[in-house]
Amino acid sequence: MNTGLKLIIALFFSSGICMAQTKPVTTPTAPLIQFSGMVLDQDSLTPIPFVSIVIKGTERGTVSLVNGFFSLIIKPGDELEFSSITHKNRTYKVPDTLRQKYYYAIQVLTKDTVELPMVEIYSWPTRDEFKRAFLALDLNDTDGDRADKNLNREELSYLERTQTASATENYKYVMQAYYTKIYTSGQQPMNNLLNPIKWAEFINAWRSGKLSTTPKKKKN
Repeated sequence: MNTGLKLIIALFFSSGICMAQTKPVTTPTAPLIQFSGMVLDQDSLTPIPFVSIVIKGTERGTVSLVNGFFSLIIKPGDELEFSSITHKNRTYKVPDTLRQKYYYAIQVLTKDTVELPMVEIYSWPTRDEFKRAFLALDLNDTDGDRADKNLNREELSYLERTQTASATENYKYVMQAYYTKIYTSGQQPMNNLLNPIKWAEFINAWRSGKLSTTPKKKKN
């Protein structure tokens, strides 16, 4: 009985001594680095905004700003992937021998040509309806017939009487009046009674019906 008790006590103290002598093994942690830089276009060297920068094998990353600047925390040996919609993807391997806390780099990307599939747009819901409408077209008119319709005297006269001045014509009229005012500044204004061009415009307007010689009746 005493021998068994002594054996148990000896094993207990020996295990305690072994645990005291065993030290925990600590693995050195890799230093963290503040990685910053710019993303530029290879041809124009202009900043590329909204470029996705992701550390491969992780879900960590960032996006370049409007001026192409980016910044993120990395470890030595990380591999970064730069991806953009308008440029080709490119990877950047961070040296595993870095020991400084800050690291700067400039990454250039090459433009990528994106070919979109051809899209056919029709004014009809289906091809069959488009085919029926196309076959029903009346193409008997010749170029001369269409020219006669476009140069019809009655239609041109109606457009001449009813069509209002465009914004460009109004601008030219106002600027011409302003230039005339500046030109005659400090002297007597121009008298159009002696201007043959104005007389010609008046006669043409009277012949075309823009001017009426009959006075308008006043409403009671």
